[in-house]
Amino acid sequence: MHSATTRIDINDVFRGSAARSAGYLTAAQLRGPRFRRLFQDVYAPAHLEVTHELRCRGAALIVPKRAVLTGRSAATVLGVDLAKPNDPVEFVVPEEARFGPVRGIHVRRTAVGRKESRPWHGVRIARPCRIALDLLLRHSPRTRSWVRRLRLAVPDLDAFIRARMVSRARLGRILYRRRNRGIRLARKAFEMSDDRAESLPESELRVVLVCGGFKPTPQYRIVRAGREVARLDHVLQESKTAVEYDGLWHRTKRQLRRDKLRRKWLSAEGWRFVIITAEKLAGDHERLLAEVREAHFRNR
Repeated sequence: MHSATTRIDINDVFRGSAARSAGYLTAAQLRGPRFRRLFQDVYAPAHLEVTHELRCRGAALIVPKRAVLTGRSAATVLGVDLAKPNDPVEFVVPEEARFGPVRGIHVRRTAVGRKESRPWHGVRIARPCRIALDLLLRHSPRTRSWVRRLRLAVPDLDAFIRARMVSRARLGRILYRRRNRGIRLARKAFEMSDDRAESLPESELRVVLVCGGFKPTPQYRIVRAGREVARLDHVLQESKTAVEYDGLWHRTKRQLRRDKLRRKWLSAEGWRFVIITAEKLAGDHERLLAEVREAHFRNR
């Protein structure tokens, strides 16, 4: 007999084994169209939209009680959309915790101070400074390329700081006191972070440029008579070269027309443009850098 305190709400995330043992549902009903399986033994009503936050709450039902939701998952729960709905849910657990592996849940084993987290849906969620730290430490050291790891870490931190979730000053003090594995990379990513970037790809492009030896100025404002008339994603000021990221939304007819007009009159003022698409950014970064170098040295 289950008491009111153990009542199972099958209108939200729930454990299938608990619902069956309590007599709420049968195994056949769980396999039917009314419910959706999120993780092993974790279900939700099929009509609920699968968001990352929903999956985080579902994962909280099966991880150890001392687990701490962190990284991109915690950032997304707090309103900084870094995780897509079906991205792995990220937790840290104590070294001695016995758990997993569970498909769809990513666990790192490391210590988390009690003051670095707070209660959340039966487990814990990291506080902002700890989330920022884990955004930098979450990338596997087995990814040997520092450039690759920085391309992953810096954009997340840019977005988190831009959302005013944590101050650079406080985070800097924490980073330089820590001795975690991977802390050297975390400090480097922190030094490269810049919350002026307005999207994750823009941040990633800046990392590629910096690692290639450039010193780009992000979100460069062009002002006429005290009024901003244009803003450029990244600028190499000594050569008046603008390196801009054109995502999918730039491919609409209206935006294509606006970009063409804007770049035409800026070109007449001596600006030269290197346009980086999603395909170029995802490809060989040496080819991308070669294109930028060619424009940069031609315009000097």
